[in-house]
Amino acid sequence: QVQLVESGGGLGQPGGSLRLSCVASTSILEFAAMVWYHQAPGMLRELVASIANDRSTNYADSVKGRFAISRDNAKNTVYLQMNSLKPEDTAVYYCKADLYAWSGGAKYWGQGTQVTVSS
Repeated sequence: QVQLVESGGGLGQPGGSLRLSCVASTSILEFAAMVWYHQAPGMLRELVASIANDRSTNYADSVKGRFAISRDNAKNTVYLQMNSLKPEDTAVYYCKADLYAWSGGAKYWGQGTQVTVSS
């Protein structure tokens, strides 16, 4: 069973920065993509950013130019650098790993880490 553990959440100031980490219990090279989602209270879970094995990335419009996703394959870790924080970034942030379709296509989720942006 793949386990994903997020960390790095907490209280951030508007305009400030936080860096989230997601550590996988297995090589992240096994996954077609690693993805960050967020879910605000009463809202649906939304994609924030994704990174593929070729390091190609995709971002939600709301975070383009402010957030950056990266990966360290040697550490089985994916990061989300969050800059220029806004109160509307407040949410629980989840890491997801998608297996390749030829490996069954299973999707694994972490337990989430709370990010609160407030002065």
